[in-house]
Amino acid sequence: MNKKRKSPLWMLVPMGVIIVVLSIVLIVITLKSGNPKSEAVSASQMQNKESEGKESVKENKSDSKDTKDAARAEPGETDTGPAEIYVSSDIPQKVKDKVKSMSLEEKAAQLFFVTPEDITQVDVATVAGEDTKKAYEQYPVGGIVYFSQNIQGPEQLRGMLGKTQDYAEEIAGVPVFLGVDEEGGEVSRVAGNTNFSVTRYESMRAIGDSKDTSQAYDVGKTLASYLKELGFNIDFAPNADVITNSGNTVIGNRSFGEDPQLVADMTSQVVRGLQDNGVSACLKHFPGHGGTVEDSHEGRAYTDKTLEEMEEKELVPFKEGIKAAPDFIMAGHISIPKSLGDNTPASLSEKVLTGLLRDQYGYDGIIITDALNMKAVSGVYSPAEASVKAILAGADMLLMPDDFRAAYNGVLEAVEEGGLSEERIDASVERILRLKMEKYHYS
Repeated sequence: MNKKRKSPLWMLVPMGVIIVVLSIVLIVITLKSGNPKSEAVSASQMQNKESEGKESVKENKSDSKDTKDAARAEPGETDTGPAEIYVSSDIPQKVKDKVKSMSLEEKAAQLFFVTPEDITQVDVATVAGEDTKKAYEQYPVGGIVYFSQNIQGPEQLRGMLGKTQDYAEEIAGVPVFLGVDEEGGEVSRVAGNTNFSVTRYESMRAIGDSKDTSQAYDVGKTLASYLKELGFNIDFAPNADVITNSGNTVIGNRSFGEDPQLVADMTSQVVRGLQDNGVSACLKHFPGHGGTVEDSHEGRAYTDKTLEEMEEKELVPFKEGIKAAPDFIMAGHISIPKSLGDNTPASLSEKVLTGLLRDQYGYDGIIITDALNMKAVSGVYSPAEASVKAILAGADMLLMPDDFRAAYNGVLEAVEEGGLSEERIDASVERILRLKMEKYHYS
């Protein structure tokens, strides 16, 4: 008769130890997964759990065709991926309530600053009628920018801008930003038209050469006086670029000069002159376009400096200019490979927009990209890719994507697929509506 064997005592001891160890491991894993979220939550952490494992928006493979001898780091070191969501702390409850009442489509539209042709699909827009109203009902964008082709004369311009603003408030319940490039000097869409009896300036370099900052304030005040009367509420000025490369032609006399502190003083006064008189200012082109030779309108524009080196000159007017509280800062498409590890334009860089401009410099206004149809971006990324990357990097508004509808739909699809969170969009829309509420009529 076989007897039932009992396990020896020496076998029972290790088994108990194994069970205890496994229990401890399981407890540790559970505690780690249950840690509370930090106050600054990354955009990727905010995504829907169902999106885990899906591919994020890919960088266009055109980067591989770049022939510049720019430094490239390992994938883990490149400037890609979402930034932490920057949430402004002083958003009025009225603005928060408005944002909560909006659909995702309405909120996404507020992120775009486009031409009137982008939404109406006409060849050249010079009036605002039923077609404009219908287009705005479908795409209630946050801002519309006008160029020389849209500007014929005082009465025509007042009528077009006035009706557009009326349509926006009727349809969206909030104003629309109506912007123009009116720097004074070479880039002047209104003053460049002889049908307007307004003050004309030789160049901002001439103002800088005077070393008289009161002249800079007067420039801002003068520009605001006629822009506001015509119906504009945003001027994409002043130019805060410091000329540090004699071969730079894209900025040239649009800059106040080569002295960083002089440029800082002048741009700060233009900001005050504009905003004291009812028109929002926009410092551009962060982090500085004065040291490049290439024109970002035509292709990639590079600086050989690091961001730390740019702190000595190019970044001074922006760091100082923020003290004047500009409503907007425009991010340029400058590539900074020595700091970013690849050729990512600054306008799509988390390190530049969120790490430097938000976290280090403390800027709490609206960050807008330079025109996304410029070849530095559109020659590398699709409209949808560029728009999503800019938002993830920290931009609030997207200026003139190469294909507005494709970009708009791309943002919506990114939210639906989990590549972009609605919380990230809300943070930008709150800043946009805060400015509209504080400075302009708010229904």
